[in-house]
Amino acid sequence: MGESLRYVGMDVHAETIAVAVVESDGREKDIGTIANRPESIRKCLRKLGRMEELRSCYEAGPTGYALYWQLAEMGMECMVVAPTLIPTKAGDRVKTDRRDARKLARYLRSGDLTAVWVPDREHEALRDLVRARQAAKIDEKRARHRLQKFLLRHGQRPPEGVKAWTARHRAWIEGLKLEQATLQVVLGEYLHEVTHGEQRVERLERAIDEAVEAAPESIRAVVEALQGMRGVRKVTAVGVVAEIGQFSRFHHPRQLMGYSGAVPSEFSTGGPGNHHRGPITKAGNSHLRRLLSESAWCYRFQPAVRYPLKRRQRGLPPQVTEISWKAQVRLCNRYRRMVRRGKPPQKAVVAIARELLGFMWAVGVEVEKQYTQPRATDE
Repeated sequence: MGESLRYVGMDVHAETIAVAVVESDGREKDIGTIANRPESIRKCLRKLGRMEELRSCYEAGPTGYALYWQLAEMGMECMVVAPTLIPTKAGDRVKTDRRDARKLARYLRSGDLTAVWVPDREHEALRDLVRARQAAKIDEKRARHRLQKFLLRHGQRPPEGVKAWTARHRAWIEGLKLEQATLQVVLGEYLHEVTHGEQRVERLERAIDEAVEAAPESIRAVVEALQGMRGVRKVTAVGVVAEIGQFSRFHHPRQLMGYSGAVPSEFSTGGPGNHHRGPITKAGNSHLRRLLSESAWCYRFQPAVRYPLKRRQRGLPPQVTEISWKAQVRLCNRYRRMVRRGKPPQKAVVAIARELLGFMWAVGVEVEKQYTQPRATDE
């Protein structure tokens, strides 16, 4: 079986796919360029041999995982490759689709490629929903800033003691009467955009609630357990689960920290005394880093379990609440030590976010064990 394997490399673009094949004995062959359409892909691959004798790969990119899912349904083994970890020759200055496809097939045969985790269709849909909500929040914030700056340019300031975007602030904006009719039109349009943004966020948050209710029990349990940690509410918990998937696929929390890109870069060659660390690599999931950084700011304050957190912890396993308390004590103390040593609060929060992810890993693995352990049967 091993002698009859054929390795297929695919350089995937929006409209085309360059295909190359490497035989088991190392012979290379260019298949050509096909349209990036399911029927064209199916027709091309069936000409190469039986699905169980083919091994294929392509780079992760903007085309997503639709090709992977199609090949899996056809019965072919496929690998989605991390682009930044593909070996590259220093003197290679020629890059074409054909050469890229042959290089992928060659490295697939030699085992030098690194695969990325591929979610299933349902999990990817949940991830897109969470990211759509984040995009809506950004648009809502921009619309609010646009309206505030418009009012500031024309000398309109809210009354004393009225905080921005409260009910009183909204009533004040809606009651404004500007001198010129054109300015009144602009005010109405800007206010309409703010209202539209708020309604869009509300719709997406309701959709997230419905998606969590329809999710498997194991995912719901992890989402509820993560909410037992300080600074982690429902939207954040769902976002973390959507970006990570199963926590137990990481054997150690350091692997998960590296996946997030929140670990410091390092250059420590040339001897034991040459030890240099730089800023975080950012070679990871930026959406996950954003969620962690937002939650990490809550660990500036004294450890405490107040009513909102206590309410979220009701019914959770004792192990989860214990991990949550350990996180509060350790992360708060570390933040204050770093700030006392002169670290800027922003850098200290990044370090706290990295360790917070380790505590989240502990919570996720603890909950997932309940759904992976074999159940005892009655004899």
